[in-house]
Amino acid sequence: MTSTRHAMIFSIVRNVAAKPVSRAIFALLIILVLGAVFHAEGSFYRWDTHRDMLRHISRYGMLACGLTLVIITGGIDLAVGSVLGLVAVLSAILMIHWQWSAWVAVPVCLLAGLACGTVSGVLVARFRVQAFIATLAMMVFARGVAKYISGGRKISQGVQTEDGFEYLEFPAFLDFLNARVFNDHVAVVTLVFLACTVISWLLLARFRPGRYMYAIGGNEEAARLSGVPVAMIKTLAYAMSGLFAAVAGICQAAQETQGDPEAVVSYELTAIAIVVIGGTNLMGGRGGVGLTLVGALTIGYLEKILSLNAVGEAGRLMLTGFIIVAAVLFQRNKR
Repeated sequence: MTSTRHAMIFSIVRNVAAKPVSRAIFALLIILVLGAVFHAEGSFYRWDTHRDMLRHISRYGMLACGLTLVIITGGIDLAVGSVLGLVAVLSAILMIHWQWSAWVAVPVCLLAGLACGTVSGVLVARFRVQAFIATLAMMVFARGVAKYISGGRKISQGVQTEDGFEYLEFPAFLDFLNARVFNDHVAVVTLVFLACTVISWLLLARFRPGRYMYAIGGNEEAARLSGVPVAMIKTLAYAMSGLFAAVAGICQAAQETQGDPEAVVSYELTAIAIVVIGGTNLMGGRGGVGLTLVGALTIGYLEKILSLNAVGEAGRLMLTGFIIVAAVLFQRNKR
């Protein structure tokens, strides 16, 4: 009887894991069960724990929204973390030091991210540079620009003047992004992340360029022969990735109340992990932003549960790396 019960359980697990959506949700449920068991004296059951988790994972999720588009086309974007850092520094300079209006500064910052992504896309799509090389070059370049315009220093409210040390007024727009709404129950950056998710979903599910992205990822040559403007669509995917990285950079400046050119190292790796764990196939052609949302929750809850139980950063990184490899192997076995 026991062996029969175990066989039934394993059969259910295999059936649940048969599709990407089911696998992603199944992984999230496992993490939630672990949180319920290892709840750190009830901390996991408090809403502020979930609210803070969502706030923390939102920036990574914004990066992952753009990466989902790129990965569906069969590409990769290693530059999103550096673009985020560059835009965070630029946001701090324009809005904190120069006190520009958000109506002017935000479009400039978004255009900076969009330009970085577009350049990467042109290198990949028009000049046939491997995506890994093109975006690696952009990653280094964007980090260098961030250090150049900041002088290698953090851009914060405190500035050195002839009369001493002065604290500048923190911009109202950044203060709003760093705030919580609905009686302090939801962070504004979480709503921004959800908006990015909706935009990505609409692009993939409701508009022709999204369908073209799936076609390119499935078989680029067949898509080209079918009349799909491959170069334009691939460039669009990278441009959108840069744009979402810029949104995350502005939110980074708001949350950290500064722009730090040395920060956000390895953000792109966490964003890639979110996409992969969600179930979007690294070979392209399959996946979706809904899976990315589930992947963001999975990574967010995993990190939060480990943090609540006082697991060190080294242990969290090692476990995350193990989970990424397991997710990729599981995808390959289900192809």
